[in-house]
Amino acid sequence: MNGTISEEIPISAVDSPSAVLELIYQLKIKDVMRSAIITADRTDTMRYVQALMRENYITGVPIVDERHRVVGLVSIDDVVTALDQGFIGDVVEDRMTKNVIVLEDDMPLSFAISYLNKYRYGRYPVINKKKELVGILTSKDVVGTLLTEMNREVLRLEKISQKDTKNVNACMNMEFTTVRYDFELAGRASTEIKKALKQRNIDPKIIRRIAIASYELEINQVVHSNGGTMFCSIQPDKVTVVASDKGPGIADLDLALQEGWSTANEWVRSLGFGAGMGLANTKRVSDEFSLDSAVDQGTTVRSVVFINSDKAEQ
Repeated sequence: MNGTISEEIPISAVDSPSAVLELIYQLKIKDVMRSAIITADRTDTMRYVQALMRENYITGVPIVDERHRVVGLVSIDDVVTALDQGFIGDVVEDRMTKNVIVLEDDMPLSFAISYLNKYRYGRYPVINKKKELVGILTSKDVVGTLLTEMNREVLRLEKISQKDTKNVNACMNMEFTTVRYDFELAGRASTEIKKALKQRNIDPKIIRRIAIASYELEINQVVHSNGGTMFCSIQPDKVTVVASDKGPGIADLDLALQEGWSTANEWVRSLGFGAGMGLANTKRVSDEFSLDSAVDQGTTVRSVVFINSDKAEQ
């Protein structure tokens, strides 16, 4: 556990307005977290941690080892319990919360928001690829950063709206490359696709569907393939996204489309990916969907979303 339960953050990685969704998928946790961290050692006392909280106006302290890796956490609830039950003088290692949920700094912000709403803890330690503690993330950090970035986004969109848009309805093709386990760049393709769609003043509901499909397919390639390409064709009446990857392929296509079925390893699952919803979500938001795959030959997924309102309603 991560200590005090906080209120649910009023932001969703699926149902938020398009402008917010774009920021959620574009930003990384390291863009939002606080790098100034107050920590304690396992050999410190609970009373010492209480003093840290009081002096720094904080309600939680990560406990780290000699390699600056998180081994526990003491929350204000832990301190109150220690005072009530008379073990405030005990060493931290005997009383700290050891089951700590952590985030990685290069994860998409969307993942952090899902965790904030799922577990509703007050704070989450953030680690880097070396498992070292590099920051702390709270719901206040997320909301504050999003407000700042949304203000910048409004200014950017105002500038775009003032530009010449005579070719805005012309066909447009975009192509991106994905790399296995490169979570730092994950979401780049879907972000650029959304920007291109917003410039055409397409219905935000349509953009949201395309954003979900492109993001899910992009993350699928990063998690499950050996790398691949994301191709997007924007036409006046529809948007087509084709994700093609190299190996390992899918043995059972029907099983792969079942919600919750996944071949992700434990490491990927520990990062919060590989929940088995990628293909199911993509099919759900698509007007046309196809999946072709062969073991050791790779996988190609095609998603089409109609821009025309009549077809979109159907």
